[in-house]
Amino acid sequence: MNDRPAHLSPPRFEPGGWMHWPDNEDYSLQFMRVLGSAQEGGSTISECFLTASRIAAGDDESWYRAWKTIADTSKVRGDHARAAGNIHSALSNWLRASNYYRTSEVFLKLDDRRRADVLERMRACSYLVVTHQPSGGELVRIPCFEGGFVEAYFLRAPGADARAPVVVCVGGSDHFKDEHLHTLLRQAHSRGLSLLLADLPGQGSAPRIKGMVRYEIETAISCCVDYLVARGDIDEQRIAIFGGGLGAAYASRAAGLDDRFAAAVCDAGIWDMHQRVTASQWMPGDGGQDTIGDEIRRLKRHGGITSIKCPILMTFGEHDWLDTRHAVALCAALKDEGADVTLKVFASAETASAHGQSDNPTIGNEFVFDWIAARLARALVPADA
Repeated sequence: MNDRPAHLSPPRFEPGGWMHWPDNEDYSLQFMRVLGSAQEGGSTISECFLTASRIAAGDDESWYRAWKTIADTSKVRGDHARAAGNIHSALSNWLRASNYYRTSEVFLKLDDRRRADVLERMRACSYLVVTHQPSGGELVRIPCFEGGFVEAYFLRAPGADARAPVVVCVGGSDHFKDEHLHTLLRQAHSRGLSLLLADLPGQGSAPRIKGMVRYEIETAISCCVDYLVARGDIDEQRIAIFGGGLGAAYASRAAGLDDRFAAAVCDAGIWDMHQRVTASQWMPGDGGQDTIGDEIRRLKRHGGITSIKCPILMTFGEHDWLDTRHAVALCAALKDEGADVTLKVFASAETASAHGQSDNPTIGNEFVFDWIAARLARALVPADA
């Protein structure tokens, strides 16, 4: 018997990824995100579809209950595994639980008291994952601003040399550092890279700063670099920055102001260009389609497009927020100025074509971390060699 209401469209695969509830884009995109994390250990396919079967699209309560239930189950299973001495199984279950708790919170209202509870459960599971890593892991608070701090997870690469390369990872405004645990950890560690996963001001557990202005984000990232250099077990010549999703804009700003980065995965400033032209032209219609192109040309006339000195990787999906022709134009303009820039556009034919490669993060992050590892390896070679 099919209990699906007659007016609801059935699940289907679209060019931008799997749409479980095609009539509800928000629910479908969130489901795509958690489903896409399965191959990195952030979920299991069966658990995702079991949980989806308990959800009525548009019913935020059913969403919360379903994901919290599977999160609780995974957390208990992980605890039992640890008690039995099976730490690998424990790590797997805690990692999924962290992701499921985060997913359960997505549609709760900001003043819902349950948000704080499930986010604390998410952090508790993440902490277990971090501190039980074979190579060790730490929750650190990095001093920044007057009385403020940046909270981050530091995860040293297994078998790393005394002074290891490291990647500072940041996300967009609604991002939690915990989300990078199940998307980036395996990719980085398999390539001998340590990680610093940071909550920037206003994100996750970071304190809210009254009157926060843009440059405090970049300052916070520079504080992270200061911390890494002071540790003594990081090669300060091999520090990269990775900006995931809209965090790519933060990574661009930070790399433009701090020349200690040896490589940057960022948007090279294109989001800021988009913001400027939108503000100046009030969402232009058909006549303003080339406004980002105009902004690129304007910047070239007035001293250059970017102050980023290190190699740059820009990644976009064919079905991203941006018309990829603008990314191609920006890449060409940067190369004209002598920048070492690589552009990768993921086509729908290979998947990973959604924003942030959320439909298939494995494909995206394999490419990204291969590029980072290659660029940091080059940083080992003396400049006069």
